[in-house]
Amino acid sequence: MIEILDLEGVKMNEMAIKIAEKVKQRRLERNLTQAGLASRADLPLPTYRLFERTGKISLQNLLKLAFALNCLNDFNALFQQRQWQSLDEMLENKNMKRKRGTRK
Repeated sequence: MIEILDLEGVKMNEMAIKIAEKVKQRRLERNLTQAGLASRADLPLPTYRLFERTGKISLQNLLKLAFALNCLNDFNALFQQRQWQSLDEMLENKNMKRKRGTRK
């Protein structure tokens, strides 16, 4: 399978595996088994095992895991609105013309 998206040398599947490793670390910190976490997150055990091994999981199931591990708030940091460093930076950006997507 050809990796379509390569972000600064990091392949998407590598990022997914890193996320799975972080979830596993959090699970072990809480002294939970795979079955225990899967049960708390209301996921089938094979789904969770596949996630730990490959990083593949649906967004809804990842959110369930985050809730079960009490780290759902970590998702709030994703796609946050840009924070300005200075008034000049804000004013400079405010004067830029709004960008729109193009139709294909």
